[in-house]
Amino acid sequence: MKIFLIIIGITIALFITVQIYAAMTTKKSSIQAYKVIRTEEDFEIRFYPSVTMATITSSAKSYKELSGPGFRKLAGYIFGGNKGSQNIAMTSPVHMDINDSASKMSFVMPADYHKDNLPQPNDSSVKIETTTEEYVAALTFGGFASDKVIKENAEKLESALRAKSISYYGNFRFLGYNPPFQLFGRRNEIIVSVKL
Repeated sequence: MKIFLIIIGITIALFITVQIYAAMTTKKSSIQAYKVIRTEEDFEIRFYPSVTMATITSSAKSYKELSGPGFRKLAGYIFGGNKGSQNIAMTSPVHMDINDSASKMSFVMPADYHKDNLPQPNDSSVKIETTTEEYVAALTFGGFASDKVIKENAEKLESALRAKSISYYGNFRFLGYNPPFQLFGRRNEIIVSVKL
C-alpha cells in the first residue's frame, strides 16, 4: 500500500510539473502581433500586419485529419528539417484553414525572419509564404479543439457578425495557441476576414 501511494504521489507531481512547464512555455512563446480595433461581447475586430509563414497544403477535410500530419511536417521544418539544419523558434498560434477543397496549416515565423532569410525546407510540401495584412473578426474559446467544437464556434462567430451587420468573407479559420499536452489554460480562436 505504501509503495502504491508513493507511485501515485510521484505521478501527480510529474503531471503537475508537466502542466506548469507547458503553461510557462506557452507564455514565453512569441505570439503573432495584432492590434485590436473594436471589442464586442462575443468577438473582437483585429488588424493583422503581413507576416511570413511556413505552410503545408493538404487534402484533409477535417481538423482531425489535418492537425497531426500537418503539425509533424511543419515541426520537422522548424526543428532542423531545412537546408543548414537550422532551428527556428516556435511561435503561436498555429493557423488552420480547413475546408472541402484544399486545407492548409501554417506556422508563423518569428518576426526577424522573412522569405529571403529563411532556410529552404527539406520537405518540398512545406512552402514559405508572406501573408497580406488583413482585418479579421476573432472569437476566443478554451478547452481542446475538435471538428465539432470548431464548427460550433464558427457558427457562433458567424451569427454574432450577422447580428452586428459586419460583412465577412473567405473561410472561417482556426487558431491554436497551446501544445497538445497542456491541459489547462488553453486558448483557441476562430477568425474570419472582415470588411470595415
